[in-house]
Amino acid sequence: MTATDTGSAIDLSINKDRLSRAQAELARQGVDYLLVGISSDLFYLFGYEGHASERLTMLVLPRSGAAAVVVPKLESPLLRSREALAGLLVWEETEAPTALVACHIGDAVGKTIAVNDHLYSSFLLKLQDAIPGASWISANDTLKPLRMIKDAREVELLLEAGRRTDVAWEEFIASPLSGLTETQAMERLVALTRAQGLDIGFGICASGPNAASPHHHSGDRVIKHGDSVVFDWGGTLEGYTSDVTRTVHVGEPDEEFRRVYATVLAANQAALDAVKPGVACQEVDRAARTLISDAGYGNAFLHRLGHGLGLDVHEEPYLVEGNTMPLAAGMVFSDEPGIYLAGRLGVRIEDAVVCTETGGMRLNEATRELVVVG
Repeated sequence: MTATDTGSAIDLSINKDRLSRAQAELARQGVDYLLVGISSDLFYLFGYEGHASERLTMLVLPRSGAAAVVVPKLESPLLRSREALAGLLVWEETEAPTALVACHIGDAVGKTIAVNDHLYSSFLLKLQDAIPGASWISANDTLKPLRMIKDAREVELLLEAGRRTDVAWEEFIASPLSGLTETQAMERLVALTRAQGLDIGFGICASGPNAASPHHHSGDRVIKHGDSVVFDWGGTLEGYTSDVTRTVHVGEPDEEFRRVYATVLAANQAALDAVKPGVACQEVDRAARTLISDAGYGNAFLHRLGHGLGLDVHEEPYLVEGNTMPLAAGMVFSDEPGIYLAGRLGVRIEDAVVCTETGGMRLNEATRELVVVG
């Protein structure tokens, strides 16, 4: 993502289509306005990342008619190239932007206004005071059906981000890890990923007993012979992120580790095999969880199977027990079963998967076979 536009020939067709589809969704749900603050939602609809601050920048999208973007004057030059998408409501430092929004919307008595999750409460509370008589709801139901189904360009970017992450991983595992700290190992992997032209969003290296903590914070523990080491990381390409987890072993593993690893690998494949349009999200989780439970490790699978992936690392849909939402072609999500044995070891294998008309397709193919490093 980029906060600035350069050049004069910017293709706005994708954003025009997304704004139009958002308005169709507003009409279908009987919602009068959609308000979207600085977030991945704003980037998705309007193509502008910006940065969240105490100054209000917000898309105001009516059910029909022209969109508008409220923006502080000092940042308005960044949006001039996008005025074909939305008019600019520019506010001065001494003005109240929420009053500008209220004036733009006008009488809202009896109207419904949907607000996205990332609009600061300091803005929302002032907007509610400035626009009395309206009903305020979450915009999740409006935005979710748009963002969950990736178009061909989005899948292309996710596929390329995954491919570049794979290249970094294959280069990374060619060198030994023993003697490095978790932080040093993660820095090496990050550097290789960045060299593939990806921006780095996150990274976890968890070694030995730390590998039993799914969201461990990489630290100063020195990786040594006999450790399992979990790497969970990703990079972004034009805003779209990869998310991959691989587990290696330092030195030859014992039979227990081999058994755990084989179980997680089989669960990863079982989940992929369960992916088809119309299958409930929870059924994909169950496919992996049943296999792990049957192997005797059910209590050691500590988290849901997966989460949606796109402009955000975690977004809809969530593959978890209780989510009966049916999969649809174009949905992209992680497949990441894991087994965590407290104080001893952890194994997680994660791929990004797109649901196609015929089943699941992985977006990354870095080796899933057990890798032994020095």
